[in-house]
Amino acid sequence: MKLMTGNSNKPLAAAIADYIEIPLTDASVRRFADEEVFVEIHENVRGEDVFVIQSTSYPTNDNLMELLIMIDALKRASAKRITAVVPYFGYARQDRKPGPRTPISAKLVANLITTAGANRVLSVDLHAGQIQGFFDIPTDNLFGAPVMSADIQARFGDRNLMVVSPDVGGVVRARALAKRLDNAPLAIVDKRRERAGESEVMNIIGDVKGRFCVLIDDIVDSAGTLCNAAGALKAAGAEEVVAYVSHGVLSGGAVARVEASELKELVITDSIQGTDAVCGASSIRHLPIAPLLGEAIKRIADESSVSSLFD
Repeated sequence: MKLMTGNSNKPLAAAIADYIEIPLTDASVRRFADEEVFVEIHENVRGEDVFVIQSTSYPTNDNLMELLIMIDALKRASAKRITAVVPYFGYARQDRKPGPRTPISAKLVANLITTAGANRVLSVDLHAGQIQGFFDIPTDNLFGAPVMSADIQARFGDRNLMVVSPDVGGVVRARALAKRLDNAPLAIVDKRRERAGESEVMNIIGDVKGRFCVLIDDIVDSAGTLCNAAGALKAAGAEEVVAYVSHGVLSGGAVARVEASELKELVITDSIQGTDAVCGASSIRHLPIAPLLGEAIKRIADESSVSSLFD
């Protein structure tokens, strides 16, 4: 087995390599003068089971091209099997046609990864379950809930917990986390989104008065939804509000928005490498997922069960 990484999240790749106890493959992923991506692998990978670790986060298109070209380089170097390990799968929010003459970009990216030569895909908390079906190759979707629930139990296990979904679409995710937290009660924020990136809280479904509320979501981008939900929960009588999110995109003024909000803490995994602003924020904390990804990679390489990770 070999591990290879691009430039999107080198600290996570290094942590996975430490967990598995094998070094990262010696390779160059750099740019020509006109910003074209160039990949050169400096060691033999013929007949190897290679895992390419690369989140397609900002700059999304650059990191996606790095992933595709790394896969192509490995295929042409006669690697036996290539697994694209994509902790954060970019373009996942474009998973359907919300209106006429719009693309389904998640399907396009799935086609690109498959055509480049990947034999398998491993990701974490895909935005929509149907994205697995966009691939014509085996695709494993790992869940961050076990890592999050363990952290919640350790830090807030003695509080009067209530799990809250920030919108109706996230109820299944919230219910799964609530089940892991000894069947904690569930509340739902009824949200209206007039346009992308803007949301307005309309109602809270459930009694949150005196509760320690845990918001759960898969992606935080502008942070408007989470901050509005936290404000609505506090107004409805919640004792305190924390948020656990799988992927901290946190673009634009999101960090400042979180710092100024009613959120006591925002906990994100390290699927996306944090910017200086994110790492310097007092109310944002990273949760490591290298052990989760490392264990899944080991099991894929050993041809053993990945789903038993979540039993």
